[in-house]
Amino acid sequence: MRLLSRLLCKPPALDEDQKRRLAAWQALPESDLTEGLDRTRFVVVDVESTGLDIRRDRLIAIGAVAVQAGRIALADSFEVILRQEEVSDRDNILVHGIGGQMQRAGSPPAQALLDFLDYLGKSPLVAYHAVFDETMIRRAMTRHLGLACKRPWLDLAYLMPALLPDRAGSHKALDDWTALFGITNYARHSALADALATAELLLAALPLAMARKLDNYKALQTQEKAERWLNRAY
Repeated sequence: MRLLSRLLCKPPALDEDQKRRLAAWQALPESDLTEGLDRTRFVVVDVESTGLDIRRDRLIAIGAVAVQAGRIALADSFEVILRQEEVSDRDNILVHGIGGQMQRAGSPPAQALLDFLDYLGKSPLVAYHAVFDETMIRRAMTRHLGLACKRPWLDLAYLMPALLPDRAGSHKALDDWTALFGITNYARHSALADALATAELLLAALPLAMARKLDNYKALQTQEKAERWLNRAY
């Protein structure tokens, strides 16, 4: 049934400028994931949505900040609210603080997502509980751009326990890890603020990774996947 619905779904109607921008992004060369960590531009992402059901809920906002040369590049950050045809409910708004007026005044979804792609380039992505962020962004890309956006993601929710196994049992949430490293979050559940806190956690993780000779993004992915497998096995 799901496959049939995809086949029957009409592709989004992009204008010529949007098609040009999408084609230009697709033509960009892929990043070398075996480059040294100090030469890699990481894009750390967090999203806000209408709920936590990745099959039904919609993407509301994307926040992102770049980490490069072992530093957070505050000037290299991104934030966008996608215009909502139907405003999310009151309880949801109380979580992320993006009110009905802001949701109605957001950027047209195709425009917002193209702006995000322009910002992202072909940089690898990082998030905490990345499956949610990845799925919400990928579904929005498919719906509004007709793009099957499969990108490399690194999940700190699995990498951190792999790097600090003695903390694995007691540290499950992003707030647990940020508290451990004294990282403050100026606006919890704001996409950009959460992305910034996650970026600071990434900076804390990189020296730990280098000490284990995990010196590139691909190696970090391999370690994260091993930790994910161990969690499933036990």
